[in-house]
Amino acid sequence: MPSKPNSDLKISVITVCYNSASTIADALQSVASQTWPHVEHIVIDGASTDGTLAVVDHYREGLAKLVSEPDAGIYDAMNKGLRLATGDLIGFLNADDVFADDNVVADIARLAAFEGADMLYGDLEYVSSQPARHALRHWRSGRFHPAQLALGWMPPHPTFYFRRSLLEKIGGFNVRYKIAADYDFMLRYLRVSGQKTAYLPRVLVKMTAGGASNRSIAAIFRKSYEDYSILRKNGVGGLVTLVCKNVRKLPQLIPYFSRYLDKEQK
Repeated sequence: MPSKPNSDLKISVITVCYNSASTIADALQSVASQTWPHVEHIVIDGASTDGTLAVVDHYREGLAKLVSEPDAGIYDAMNKGLRLATGDLIGFLNADDVFADDNVVADIARLAAFEGADMLYGDLEYVSSQPARHALRHWRSGRFHPAQLALGWMPPHPTFYFRRSLLEKIGGFNVRYKIAADYDFMLRYLRVSGQKTAYLPRVLVKMTAGGASNRSIAAIFRKSYEDYSILRKNGVGGLVTLVCKNVRKLPQLIPYFSRYLDKEQK
């Protein structure tokens, strides 16, 4: 990883949670273990009732800000975090996800400094729930070109970092969308002309499978409806783009499906 001497970029990592007592300790420890010294960790809790705050309290010394109050959903909570962030770069780590290793934030900061990037992203690995965390799917993002957006390309949101100066121009999440506001958010950012985008070709986050967008048939239909609405609103595409967006996921699953078949045949 190329580095720029004396880089002191401050990185804001926002974690939103609600009744996450069984998973959030790993996420908090993952941020606390990062080797980059300039990390601002912000936790936004939706007034949890399951002991989440008791877990968070063990890591309170390492947190820059902690808010616990009712919210209007995950994207409302994320917007609260964005309003509190003071870092040069801002990103998110979900309460049931972890950084791939202790040098992720350092690599993000060094690449941003070296490339002068306004936005950057990397690869993501879907894993099974704790404690096993078996790999289920590898999302290899690849390099970005604006024309790819109409072909359904999008980086994984948990790996997406952006300059705070962009936030002031483009704004936060549209809470009208209940499942796909992160897709709308990244489309709006990636479509801004004149901004430099960089790709970090390695796994940045291990994400627990089974999120809100795919936990039921109804959720899958709602996400597809929201994705289509977002594509039309942003002038990126329509039904063909939506189909391409979903088809792109299939190659990510093939290696793990093949591994499963091999196990079944033994």
